[in-house]
Amino acid sequence: MGIKISHQFDAGAIDVLRADAPHAIELNLRKDSHSDIIQWFYFRLQGAQAEPCTLRFLNAAAAAYPDGWVDYQAVASYDRETWFRVPTSYDGQVMTIEHTPEEDSVYYAYFEPYPWDRHLALLDNAQASPLVKMLDLGSSVEGRDMNLLVVGNPDAAHKVWVIARQHPGETMAEWFVEGMLDALLDHANPFARQLLKDAVFYVVPNMNPDGSVRGNLRTNAAGANLNREWLTPSLERSPEVLCVKNKMREIGCDLFLDIHGDEGLPYVFVAGSDSLENFTPAQKAEQERFIADFKIASPDFQNAVGYPDGPFTPEVLTMGSPHVTHAFGCLALTLEMPFKDNANDPDPQAGWSGPRSVRLGQAILQPILQTLRSR
Repeated sequence: MGIKISHQFDAGAIDVLRADAPHAIELNLRKDSHSDIIQWFYFRLQGAQAEPCTLRFLNAAAAAYPDGWVDYQAVASYDRETWFRVPTSYDGQVMTIEHTPEEDSVYYAYFEPYPWDRHLALLDNAQASPLVKMLDLGSSVEGRDMNLLVVGNPDAAHKVWVIARQHPGETMAEWFVEGMLDALLDHANPFARQLLKDAVFYVVPNMNPDGSVRGNLRTNAAGANLNREWLTPSLERSPEVLCVKNKMREIGCDLFLDIHGDEGLPYVFVAGSDSLENFTPAQKAEQERFIADFKIASPDFQNAVGYPDGPFTPEVLTMGSPHVTHAFGCLALTLEMPFKDNANDPDPQAGWSGPRSVRLGQAILQPILQTLRSR
């Protein structure tokens, strides 16, 4: 029996060009649905146990973020539970993984996946808490459920919204939400206990269920980048944003976090709403206080490296965080985690990972509490 590469499973994505020998496997990154974006990959290799494997991604230079391959190491797993980094190189054109599998079956991925079954389990486990009510907001393009978790008393003074995975391949975002919910629902967590006295959380763990299952990096099933749909979402192209935005209008919003991953920068950081023309000094001061508190809560978070400030353009209001600041006048931040590693505290074995994202999600309660208390 020869080697076999498959991807017909949840979030699987690859195009196989050649797989007749372990040392000469040639692949192409597959396009997102109705889009030319390529970057995400996730596949299974069988039949190469103890064989030195060379996997070449021939179209890596055509990726949406080719700089993402610089100093990048792919992840692998034998059981889809424990993921580790494998030697990966990029010569400016082709990305190459060099790995000798210890088992007959091994999975390779761009980042540690967050499976759809785990997403459903996250919802189910949360709703078992007396603190949580799960709501159905509507459906995605392909009819998958858009669920909202309401954590705490809806009559509380402060309404905190947290959304994740507008870009479905940024799976670290849902790992982060899992950690945040674990902390928030831990009766012994002092930050959670204090927060839920005065705040209610509205959490959408997965904004892009279709893209997640399809194995897309940035788009939904209609080819829409949801983080460019906030100004004029439509039922046909971006029902996921439309149903969440409608609920936000109904309920209100006092603090908004949009959780993402960044392909190029090996750091954890936030992007604010500084480019808005009506961004006030008071809003800037609150944003800076949140950043300072987050740095205390988690050494993984930093603000020395991030996105450069840019001028206001019409595109700004199509993005989640600045749109929410503009619409509600509240603090709204986009949190970015790396696909690579945290350069400030690298982990050669795992790089930035699902478990580290979980820990960061747990730590977010402290700056949220400090922000709400300072008002």
